[in-house]
Amino acid sequence: MSMLENKIALVVGVANTHSIATGCAQAFAEAGATVVLTYVNDKAKPYVQPVADAVGAALLLPLDVEAEGEMEAVFAAVQAQFGHIDILVHSIAYCPAADLQGRVVDCSQAGFTRAMNISVHALIRMARLAEPLMVQGGTILTMTYYGGEKVVDNYNIMGPVKAALEGTVRALAVELGPKRISVNAISPGPLKTRAGSGIAHFDALIDAAQRRAPEQTLVTIEDVGAVARMLASDGARQVSGEVVHVDGGLHVRA
Repeated sequence: MSMLENKIALVVGVANTHSIATGCAQAFAEAGATVVLTYVNDKAKPYVQPVADAVGAALLLPLDVEAEGEMEAVFAAVQAQFGHIDILVHSIAYCPAADLQGRVVDCSQAGFTRAMNISVHALIRMARLAEPLMVQGGTILTMTYYGGEKVVDNYNIMGPVKAALEGTVRALAVELGPKRISVNAISPGPLKTRAGSGIAHFDALIDAAQRRAPEQTLVTIEDVGAVARMLASDGARQVSGEVVHVDGGLHVRA
């Protein structure tokens, strides 16, 4: 496939071979895109390197969104090497365990602030840096979850955080639309990723999702990657401001 040929894709959020961001990177590479990946720190790099090797990443750069200057350095490196960017994937989220596993009403100010900074404001910052590099338009994607729409047991404070993320997607879609930059969120069903494992009773959530989904199957990172590839293609140019569910129809169940 070559639907993304000559496009430069920056994918942020690969933690290991099982990450949702990995599925996106693989799909982009298979479609002919040049892929740039990031890793959060030196401890994480050995887990990201195999993904970079597999997709033939042109650059593998450090990016801790809480570290001053690192995000700017990533976009500067992309600009120096390629002069532009076409696709940006923000696939990161975080909340301290004590706040994630407790009630929303008990969430600390520090925990909430950190969750919003990494999970939401980082997208805003990336979009601001990507905007001048998307000289011929582009695609910005982020990852959300059904817990941003309805209350999901044990998802706790990440529900309001994802709701804020989805609202941000809509605002960015309107603001960046005149420059032919589309902004969308993908909402996968539960996946067995490192991020998901931090949710209390996650195995029960996985089992319930498989049992209740109309297709009665679990979503894979390849499924998510295929949708990301479609949204990044020229054929999806008029799709913007959407939350696209990739959950086997689970979200339609009452």
